[in-house]
Amino acid sequence: MCLCTRSRGEDPLLRHGESVPPIEEVAAVTQRLAVLLSAGVSPVSAWGYLLPTSGGLPAATIRTVPRAGSPAAGGAETATTGILRAAARAAARGDSVADAIAGQARGETESAWRGLAAAWQVATQAGAPLAGCLRELAASLRDLAQVQRDLEVALAAPRATARLVMVLPVIGILFGSLMGFDSVHTLFATAPGLLCLAGGGVLMAAAAGWSRALVRRAAPTELTPGLRLELMAIAMSGGGSIDRSRAFVHAAAERYAIGSGAESGDDPIERVLDLSTRAGVPAAELLRSEAEQVRRDARSAGQRRAGTLSVTLMLPLGLCVLPAFMLVGVVPLLISVLSSTLATF
Repeated sequence: MCLCTRSRGEDPLLRHGESVPPIEEVAAVTQRLAVLLSAGVSPVSAWGYLLPTSGGLPAATIRTVPRAGSPAAGGAETATTGILRAAARAAARGDSVADAIAGQARGETESAWRGLAAAWQVATQAGAPLAGCLRELAASLRDLAQVQRDLEVALAAPRATARLVMVLPVIGILFGSLMGFDSVHTLFATAPGLLCLAGGGVLMAAAAGWSRALVRRAAPTELTPGLRLELMAIAMSGGGSIDRSRAFVHAAAERYAIGSGAESGDDPIERVLDLSTRAGVPAAELLRSEAEQVRRDARSAGQRRAGTLSVTLMLPLGLCVLPAFMLVGVVPLLISVLSSTLATF
């Protein structure tokens, strides 16, 4: 089997990590785990195969892997490598892999890593197969990465326009100087020019803050939509009772800070379980179907926000950036022209 084959010093998981959203790294790890587990690889060996090494370290010797951040582990390892290393050590020693993942999770991908930790924990406790849930979680994370790309596309045009507009004042000042008007002196050495400079700076700062607020509002608020439903499906597929499965999910959600994603007074898990009881059908598939619907809704909402963002970002451009250009690039030129004209009389 070629699952563990890799060249010396090569990290097949992360070599493209710099050119993709960070959440894609979590999705890649999750997908590879699902494939390895589906192929019959044990969890201990799976984490060992995912761990990048410089010498093709066998899974059997994973107990000797250096601690994350230690000199032997390499001082420049990425956050993802640190998480993989901690999970591999925990799996080999029989410790909690989920706690190891959550303990190393930091930064903007922390919620995604905690989602993976919760899924692993529930499956371990319930004795349920994990590969299917990991595939669904990986798909969800890739959907969210696509939403992040959509937001970047929405930002591209306003950013390019703002850069162009900020170059225009310099062009205006140079144009005035070529025509014989001292726009630079007017802007930096006269009271009206300094007022224009200060006003332009305030407007540009306001535009930057306004744009950041719009982007934050458009960003996804939940990185693991439908995860609680998936966790409940995992627990139920382990053959346990509803109460026992609910306890597993609640404990994992509390331990790894997994949001419910439900509106006030509306619990999708209870709604699906009620439907399952009334219809007399297994709950696991209904839960997975509901989780898939939640993820589709989340992606559609993200795409709508990205489309709206491309329009609303025109507001700070039109109300702040363009007036700043007028104050810095046009008004000093007009003052210079008027001063030169009046000086001839």
